[in-house]
Amino acid sequence: MPPPLATESADGVTTIVMDDGKANALTFEMFAGINDSLDRCEADGDVALIAGRPGRFSGGFDLGVLTAFTEDSARLLRTGFELSHRLLSFPRPVVMAVTGHAYAMGGFLVLSGDYRLGVSGAEHRITANEVSIGMALPHAAIEVCRQRLRRSAFERATALAEVFSPEQAVEAGWLDQLVPAGELLDRARDKAISLAALDAGAHRVTKLRSRAKTLERLAAAIQRDDDEFLAAIAQQGGS
Repeated sequence: MPPPLATESADGVTTIVMDDGKANALTFEMFAGINDSLDRCEADGDVALIAGRPGRFSGGFDLGVLTAFTEDSARLLRTGFELSHRLLSFPRPVVMAVTGHAYAMGGFLVLSGDYRLGVSGAEHRITANEVSIGMALPHAAIEVCRQRLRRSAFERATALAEVFSPEQAVEAGWLDQLVPAGELLDRARDKAISLAALDAGAHRVTKLRSRAKTLERLAAAIQRDDDEFLAAIAQQGGS
């Protein structure tokens, strides 16, 4: 079965649109599709533009897998944040078109882009809702939030699971710009095309220099989450 997304390349931009017809859950198949598309994008030297379907960017991890508390749960968690690490260190600019609600890992993907556009006046919500549903935030999620959210918003977004409207999301640091409804994909594409004019080498080196500590902390956090998750699974199996 093909992954639930579509990829198109034109004008120096690879556009990746997630659309499973539902919540755009981040499954192994969705992650594989995104990474395959990014492979082609990187090979072509394109700017990446990632979007969701109308009304829904992504509802986050596939909870059926994540909450099963198996080795696949740990692998799914690692896969998601390895994608965040890849996007934060991607050699070309990454634009996010936040077409709708972005929950949990969906929101963390938003924070992994270089430039993020949302819809003004929309009912869309962005939230790291883990604490509100009885889950502690992974170490990696905290690092992704820390590198982009304003300090006061970081505390509210993580420990208090605050829900942000698009307007509040700009103030908090989730988003960079809001555009009118119906213009999002066109405006995001225009932004991606403009960023394609940047010098690729200078962009890549500057990004890696400016994010060196963030990328180091995120890599360590991904490993810590993996170790802790697998240890807890092993302990449960032995009890």
